[in-house]
Amino acid sequence: MLPDVSRWLRTRTSRTADWPPDAVLAAKRDHRISVILPARDEEPTVGQIVGRIRRDLQERLPLVDELVVVDSRSHDATARVAAAAGAHVVDQDGMLRGYGAMTGKGEALWKGLAATTGDLVVFVDADLRDFDPHFVTGLLGPLLADPSLAYVKGCYDRPLADGPTTRPHSGGRVTELVARPLINLYWPELAGFVQPLAGEYAGRRAVLERVPFVTGYGVELGLLVDLLHLAGLTALAQVDLGVRVHSHQPTDALGRMAGHIMLTAWSRLQREGRLVSADRPGELMVQFHRAGHVWRPRESRVDVHERPPLITIPEYTAGSLPVPQRGSR
Repeated sequence: MLPDVSRWLRTRTSRTADWPPDAVLAAKRDHRISVILPARDEEPTVGQIVGRIRRDLQERLPLVDELVVVDSRSHDATARVAAAAGAHVVDQDGMLRGYGAMTGKGEALWKGLAATTGDLVVFVDADLRDFDPHFVTGLLGPLLADPSLAYVKGCYDRPLADGPTTRPHSGGRVTELVARPLINLYWPELAGFVQPLAGEYAGRRAVLERVPFVTGYGVELGLLVDLLHLAGLTALAQVDLGVRVHSHQPTDALGRMAGHIMLTAWSRLQREGRLVSADRPGELMVQFHRAGHVWRPRESRVDVHERPPLITIPEYTAGSLPVPQRGSR
């Protein structure tokens, strides 16, 4: 039976309209705020997002102190466009080089956290269309107003663009088919999160640096579960940001994403001692594509790796971490 999440929803869910920008700025006081965008081949959208944050939340409203784009091995002009729009661009593989290079969104987030200094950190995906600064101010509002909160997740309606047709409420397919059933089965305390896989969230560095980061697409689920155990449910909140429009992955990519999320859930269940068997599940996913009249198998790795809590990295805790810009080696 699911726990009653209605009280949590009432006390820990707000709307972006509850956090007007001027009030958020007034509550900032001596906090230092960093905004991080992980970006891989996001040339069409990253410049518009950076430009809006730069203009509205740095120049017009002096709220954001650091604006960092982590270039995650882009093949297009993502880094150049982001820098031209006003971001400090960090090369993902250049950060913490002594710890090797891994692949995935979570790797970019972990490197971005290491590259910044704000005590409040906001993560925003770089593929958003029609980005609005309330995605940042809405997430910061609860953290600035309530010192007991450690982590704030965005929620929104996710329409699905299918050619010329847009279907409201139809996005988030991996959320509904994979993440939500897993959460309801194993972590029902988290069932109140409308968008558990949302890429827009904010947290206190003092908490974020104490949890591991799954390097792949399981990073959002991993953070939710790990922060639940570290800080407790009452330290977690969500803000309704309205509507989120972004590019959508093809079905086979969603399948690989689902594999990452399931393996992330498996790793957490193992740590919690809730698995009957400790045998590691398979990490190869077989998918099929049609070549003429023949179905051909295609294997993809969906293995899950993790970066340790940053607080355990000596260079990070000593404050001697070099932050290479994109293109430097």
